[in-house]
Parts: sequence; structure tokens; C-alpha cells
Amino acid sequence: MPSTLKPKRPRRQRTGGKALNRLIENDLIRKVSYDEYRDKVQRVYGGPKGAVLSLCSLMSLHIPLGERIFRSRKFDLRGAKAILDVGSGAGQIAGHLLKYGDPDATVTCTDLSRQMLRRARNRLKSGRPRFVACDLSQLPFEDAAFDCITCGYVLEHLPRAEPGLAEMSRVLRPGGRMFLLTTEDNFSGAWTSRLWYCRTYNRAELRRLCEQLGLHWKQELWFTRLHRVIRAGGICVEIEKR
Repeated sequence: MPSTLKPKRPRRQRTGGKALNRLIENDLIRKVSYDEYRDKVQRVYGGPKGAVLSLCSLMSLHIPLGERIFRSRKFDLRGAKAILDVGSGAGQIAGHLLKYGDPDATVTCTDLSRQMLRRARNRLKSGRPRFVACDLSQLPFEDAAFDCITCGYVLEHLPRAEPGLAEMSRVLRPGGRMFLLTTEDNFSGAWTSRLWYCRTYNRAELRRLCEQLGLHWKQELWFTRLHRVIRAGGICVEIEKR
């Protein structure tokens, strides 16, 4: 019997939601050259916004909720001996690496902004990490130099994900694991984009791209059950290099 049902309203709402997200999202990254955009990012993070980055992470609960993931071993750092923290910012994730990683593990912190690296060094107050100023799309490390990589809210500062993912895959050993956290193309992600001049990523598209590069999504991670239900907190996954 032919169906007489009308098209479902939720589908139209989702379409409208995507249009609203695109309206809110900052599109500077698509309007200027990469060199111009990179200079803008350095100025933003080197300035007042970067100075309050760790405070913002505390107020948004990203630091305590992120720590829970490492403390509970949902992403298990045990056994990792050479860890790379890409885009360390104020050292939010690096602090968890020092606390929950093996005591003899080496930790290398990178960031495009030298000022952010200075802030991370001052905040961490540890002689263990090595700090390296560099671009995610051109990491100054040998192939397979690390067995673990963490990358929190950095990939969205590249116009295309491929160069950054390919570089992280290059310096990650086969069988090595990656903790990837990036901004998703939803309503909260659009506002994050507006504030920090970054782009957003579609979850399904990013997963397909990772798989094409030999980066297998081992598990999706969520800060809390509520974050999972309302699809908040960004794309957070454990990835294994095949």
C-alpha cells in the first residue's frame, strides 16, 4: 500500500541547523591564504585570548573532564615511551601526560605559537617536556619517532585535515596510538569557530579520511554520558595506526 506520510520535520530541522551553523562559523580560514591565516592564529594565541586559554579550559570543564579520560584509562598512556603533544597550547593535555604517563616516558610539546609554549612551560613547571615551535603540517621529527600522539583542538586550524593527519601518521610508529580531539560541525562547534577563528569537521567525513590514511578509529570517547547523548564536546577518538 503506498505511503501517504509527509516528509519528517526533523530532517528539515537538521538542514536548517546546518545552515545556522554555517552562518555562525568563522570562515576566515577559507578566505585568505594559509600564510595569512597562520599569522592571524599566531597573533590570536600570542595575545590576550591565548593568555586566558587555560582559564577558559577550566571554566568550560575541558581540563577536569579531559583528565578523567586519562585517569580512568579510557585512553591508556601506560606503555607509551615517546609521546608527542601536538598544539600544546597552555599545556592542558601535557599536564595529564606528565601525571598519568609512565615516569620514564619522554614528552614533546609543540605549538605554532612560541608565546603559548612559554605559557605551557610556566604552567607545567616541569623539566621533563621538550618544547618545539612548529607547524602541524610540517613536523620537524623523523618517521616513526613516537608511539603515542595527543592532539587537542589543533586540526581545525588547518584548511584541510589531510596534511596534518598525514604528518602525524608519518611520525607515529605502526601500532602507535593517537588521542585526537577536534571541533565538530554542530552548533557549539560553530561558536568555537567564531571565537577561535578555526574551522569545523564532519565526524563521518573525518573518520573516512583517517581510514584512508591508515588511521583506524579504535573507539569514540566522550567526556560524560550527557556529552554523548547531546553530541557535545567535539570529536574525541582513540586512533591506531595500522
